[in-house]
Amino acid sequence: MRYRRADTPGATYFFTLNAADRSGQLLTEHIDALRDSFRTVRRSRPFVLDAICVLPDHLHLLMTLPREDADFATRIMLIKQGFSRRVPQGERISASRAAKGERGLWQRRYWEHLIRDDADFERHVDYIHFNPVKHGWAQRAVDWPHSSIHRFIRDGVIDASWASVSESEINAGE
Repeated sequence: MRYRRADTPGATYFFTLNAADRSGQLLTEHIDALRDSFRTVRRSRPFVLDAICVLPDHLHLLMTLPREDADFATRIMLIKQGFSRRVPQGERISASRAAKGERGLWQRRYWEHLIRDDADFERHVDYIHFNPVKHGWAQRAVDWPHSSIHRFIRDGVIDASWASVSESEINAGE
């Protein structure tokens, strides 16, 4: 069976990309390489990076494509390849990946979702920005440095206190 992805020109998509090693901190340890890869791809294949949050082992993003363009797959591939080229080798590589000349930094597949309307967009922005709190990397969404929430706060879209775990919630978990 062949998996079919959405292909709507000019649409906004939500993505989850996972590192191959979900126990490591590859993406945040090499955040500059990841940023460079995004910048390089955006220059050659433009897109709007609506929201993003990079965690140590995965990232979520919202991407809007140009009006006549539906090719998010190439953009995602180029971002992953560009990052892989910028990170020193040394990861464990499976025999099947080695046979194909692949690195072992990313899971091969990724999750994509076509954003359907404004409410869907807002839900996904919230999901992206809340992710560091959800995974225990930060008590407040604003405390996570690798997130577009800082742009949303600066632009007055989100208040800095949004998505904060209160002291009582922290103590209740003890």
